[in-house]
Amino acid sequence: MDNSGESSAGNFTIKRVYDDPSDDDGCRVLVDRLWPRGVSKERAQLELWLKEVAPSAPLRQEFAHMQERFADFRAAYEAELESNPEVQTLHRLAAEHGKVTLLFGARDPETNHARVLQEFLQRRGK
Repeated sequence: MDNSGESSAGNFTIKRVYDDPSDDDGCRVLVDRLWPRGVSKERAQLELWLKEVAPSAPLRQEFAHMQERFADFRAAYEAELESNPEVQTLHRLAAEHGKVTLLFGARDPETNHARVLQEFLQRRGK
């Protein structure tokens, strides 16, 4: 992991939506329920905004990006992902494009839902 907030695991990479797009991002998918402040659609260069794969509003609000709540958040979000049909959409995009960059707006590159989603997708893809 470098300081930019970008991390790679197989076909799925995570990256802050505020970081500049790059040629090796592959298919860029915003995985936040809310549009990130100050980012235009042109700058984001998205293939898809997949709001439905983000954590539910109650779960997101309960977590509130508090480090001490992350383990409980991870377990609850993974339980939501188990029955989320959009997980298949992401696997399909990875098969079609070779690489999918999951874009998120959170400040912390380690303690966020995109990291949980990336790891979940990697486990499910094997």
